[in-house]
Amino acid sequence: MVQYTMKVLVLCTGNSCRSQMAEGWLRYFMHDNDTVHSAGLIPKGLHSLAIKVMNEAGVDISHHTSDSIDKFINDKFDFIITVCDNAAENCPVFSGGGKKIHMPFDDPDAAIGTDEEILKTFRRVCDEIKIKMKSWLDSL
Repeated sequence: MVQYTMKVLVLCTGNSCRSQMAEGWLRYFMHDNDTVHSAGLIPKGLHSLAIKVMNEAGVDISHHTSDSIDKFINDKFDFIITVCDNAAENCPVFSGGGKKIHMPFDDPDAAIGTDEEILKTFRRVCDEIKIKMKSWLDSL
C-alpha cells in the first residue's frame, strides 16, 4: 500500500514570525514523510521572539531559514497557506498548483508596549497558530 504524503507551503510577508511558527507547528503535528516549508514575499529574517516562544512550547525553529517565495515558485504543493492578508492578496500563481487557504493571524512583530507585553503577544499568536494548524490537520 502506498502512503500519501502531503506537501505544504506557509506564506506571509516577511517569513519572520507567523509563517515560521506555522511551519514549526505543522512539522510537529504532521507525519515524518510529509513536507512543510515557509516563505515570504519579502523575507526579513527569523525573529528572535518567534524562536523563543516556540522553544517555550517545545518546538525548535532556530534552524529555520527565512526564504523568499521565489525559491518555491516552481514547486508543487498540495496546500499553500497564507497567514497574513498581504500574502493572500499578493500570492503568486504556482506552476505546480496547490489549494490556497487563508488563515490570517495578528502580526506579533507589530506589537507595541513593554518587552513583556510584546512577548505576551508573541505567545498569544503562537498559541493561536498551534490551535489553528492542529484543527486544520484534523479536518483533512
